[in-house]
Order: sequence, then C-alpha cells, then structure tokens
Amino acid sequence: QVQLVESGGGLVQAGGSLRLSCARSGSVFSLNVMGWYRQAPGKQRELVATITSDGSTNYADSVKGRFAISRDNAKNTVYLQMNNLRPEDTAVYYCNIRVPYYSPPRDYWGQGTQVTVSS
Repeated sequence: QVQLVESGGGLVQAGGSLRLSCARSGSVFSLNVMGWYRQAPGKQRELVATITSDGSTNYADSVKGRFAISRDNAKNTVYLQMNNLRPEDTAVYYCNIRVPYYSPPRDYWGQGTQVTVSS
C-alpha cells in the first residue's frame, strides 16, 4: 500500500521561505511522476510543480523562479523549496505520485499540509 506523508508547512511572512517534504512508503513502479498540488479555500486544486523519475521538471507559471522541486529516489522523497512566498501562495499543499504504467494512470495523494503566508 502506497502512502505519502507531507511535512514542512506552516506560517511565514511574505518574502519568506519554506521547504516541504513528502516521504513515500510502499512500492511503485520506478517510472513515475511526483508532484505538488495546492488548493486554496473556494478554489480548485491546481498543479504547482512536477518532477519525473529522471529529473525533468514542470512548474506552474505563478511559481516559476520562486519554487524548486527536487527528489531523492534513494529516500523515496520529493521536496518543494518555496522562496519569496506571497499571500496568494496560501493553500493546502498536496503531494502526489502518478504511475503512468497503468491505464488510466494511477494517482496517490498525501493528506496535505497547510501553508499560510501573511502580508
């Protein structure tokens, strides 16, 4: 059974930084995509950043140049370094792993971690 556990959320002032971590337990195919999504109150969940198993990254336009996603395959962990945070970054951040081997692809989600940015 695959489980994802996020950590690192909290309250920070605008301009500050946070680093989110997501540790995976359970086995998945080595070819996968890990990512971070977020959901603000009253809004739909949106993609923040993804990283493939070979290190290719993708970012939402709103976080390019401020956030950096990385992964440590040996530790089954994905990270999100968030710099120059803005109040509009306030949301619950969810870790995701997508396994494209399956049809349709299989998604696993963490429980979410709250990030609050004060102005």
